[in-house]
Amino acid sequence: MERFLISGASGFIGSLLVRAINGSIRVLSRAKHPDFETVICDFQSDTIPGDALYGVNTVFHLAGFAHDLRDARKIESTYRKVNVDATIELAKLAVQSGVKRFIFISSVKAGGSSIPNKCTTEIDQGIPEGIYGETKREAELELLKIGKESDMHVSIIRPSLVYGPNVKGNLKLMLSGVKKGWFPPLPETGNKRSMIHIDDLVRAIVLIADDDRANGEIFIATDGTPHSSHDIYNAMCSALDRSIPKWSVPKILFDMVSLINPRIKYKLNKLLGDECYSSAKLEALGFKAKKTLKEMNETSF
Repeated sequence: MERFLISGASGFIGSLLVRAINGSIRVLSRAKHPDFETVICDFQSDTIPGDALYGVNTVFHLAGFAHDLRDARKIESTYRKVNVDATIELAKLAVQSGVKRFIFISSVKAGGSSIPNKCTTEIDQGIPEGIYGETKREAELELLKIGKESDMHVSIIRPSLVYGPNVKGNLKLMLSGVKKGWFPPLPETGNKRSMIHIDDLVRAIVLIADDDRANGEIFIATDGTPHSSHDIYNAMCSALDRSIPKWSVPKILFDMVSLINPRIKYKLNKLLGDECYSSAKLEALGFKAKKTLKEMNETSF
């Protein structure tokens, strides 16, 4: 039976990935997993045990450090230790242990800011966004180098904004606001934001692990349909079984509020601006998203 090692198995994506894999699973985690053999390791302080990958065929590396509310530059060493150093350490140990495939879950932030009026591709490599994006990009480059210097299949996937049951981060905050009634109806601005349902992301991860054409490649993962912030708000209302308001806050009001200070302007640009990416490269391997925003709270795994 094929054996897999998964880091980040208890996270938003990892908890679905373990249910989609057919094989023996070992987990690399800071705490004992209730359902799987666990190798205890804290990437911030521990060295990965030398026997962690014994008998493992495929590694799915999802664990990382992100979205800390503190000043990112003040804890840059933590980002670097977890996102870069631990990733390289795990990959080198994988080569030594005879692992055949190493799949790294990165981020679209590693490719830099999105390009206005265009859905960014893997070729459009810009300056990575923030220390999180920087460290993810550093890890990508090192992994591709390790892959070229060994016989290990290395593939990297950059998810766009992930939605689905138990969503995290800003989408969770927005969903909570819509549910409680304090998040205002958004205007239709025609902006384009790329997203992907967690079920489809898991299928994409498994796909690039199984396809030899994915070796040494980076893939952006989206559901193939850019969404406006207005669409996302309405989908959340439907998912929460709330009626969609027949009014919305005028765009000019958001523009006026953005003048208060740069921080507010940045947040509003994130809310109503473009973040569009293309998953054409992934689709060329045969991937096609099956879920839509209407199924935001549904999962099949």
